[in-house]
Amino acid sequence: MHVVMFADQHLESLGGAQVSMRLQKRFLERAGHVVTVVAPRLHRPARDDAAYLDLPSIPITPDREYALSWPGVRTDRFLDAEMGARLPVDVVHVQADFWGAFIGHRYAARHGLPVVHTMHNRVDVGIEATAPFPGLVLRALNAWARKVLPSGAPLHGNAPNAERSGASPRDRRAIARSAAAGPADGWAFLRQLARLSRAVTAPSSHFAGRLENHGVADAVDVIWNGIDDDVLDAALGAEASERRPGRPRFIWLGRMSPEKRLLPFLEAVVASGIDAEVEIVGGGAQLRAARRLIERSSPTASVIFAGRLPYAETLRRLADADAVVQTSIGFETQGMTVFEAASLGTPAVVSDPDIAAELGSGIWAVADATVPALAQALRHAATDIAAGTPVAPDPSIAERFRQSSRTAAMVDVYARAVAAGR
Repeated sequence: MHVVMFADQHLESLGGAQVSMRLQKRFLERAGHVVTVVAPRLHRPARDDAAYLDLPSIPITPDREYALSWPGVRTDRFLDAEMGARLPVDVVHVQADFWGAFIGHRYAARHGLPVVHTMHNRVDVGIEATAPFPGLVLRALNAWARKVLPSGAPLHGNAPNAERSGASPRDRRAIARSAAAGPADGWAFLRQLARLSRAVTAPSSHFAGRLENHGVADAVDVIWNGIDDDVLDAALGAEASERRPGRPRFIWLGRMSPEKRLLPFLEAVVASGIDAEVEIVGGGAQLRAARRLIERSSPTASVIFAGRLPYAETLRRLADADAVVQTSIGFETQGMTVFEAASLGTPAVVSDPDIAAELGSGIWAVADATVPALAQALRHAATDIAAGTPVAPDPSIAERFRQSSRTAAMVDVYARAVAAGR
């Protein structure tokens, strides 16, 4: 099959969904399929790939890590022209929540293609954590979706409707005017995307259940984000781990934005008084604030900011750590980091009760969302690790989360979506 994936952000940018999509792409290609990835052009140097189709975009963050491509007639025409040499297409896989989703659904409707939509994010939680007026933002988002998404049923989009829904400057003003009247509901927004899809998937059972309970889709396929088979085999086949008795080593990794709760984690490290090595992997807008917090507080623990690391090196650091710390609550639809760690035998300090329940074992659960509760969990973990009695992850996770098995499951969803239109 030829699968065209749509993303909100370029696959070489920072983010868990981007890591997952890069793996999906590589393992689909390894299985003999053709993949095209449509996303906004990145505004910094990055690795190129013939499968990438970069859309005109504007940077939207000061570090130029993330960009926006405006969904409308101009983008439609650019995309159709660029896709001309890549035809035919069998299925569209939308793995986006905002402009990438709009552009992907418009493309599928224009060309009568089935859509599989993977919902990676809790839109409501993410916007509440990052936007100063989340209700207004959600109303504007719903209004924007109503304006630019195809109005017909799946596979019945047409060129005149696509023309009418193009986001001209006047359309943009109309979206702003109607924002106050639209619903301030993230689930209503996701329902608009799901109605245009032949199949909806989610990367965890707890998020799939939420989508079904909120009427986003009647049935949601659970397709976990996978772990690179090759890197996993190399890590599991290593002669010995660098773990050693004594001073515990914790690792926190991810995008440094408010919903990930890096700053509360560092506050908990200070409050806990643990004598440990703490490594912070990743980058983002809160890096400067995080550094200032540590410089001002002088914790007992040594805190190292390692920056952004390649995927294989990140997994190596996870394998060498005594515990990974996951601090976001309610935002993660899977929380891939802790499953990667568990696959490598590394336990986790987990703040989100849904993710703790999915992992089952190998965790130190945080009692609530407060800094004192997180500090207490860190003290508990540090004591167990220093004593040589850490909790143990479920050994079956390594096999269940291999990307090869996740790709096979997704190909079955693609085949079902294609067959449904015949």
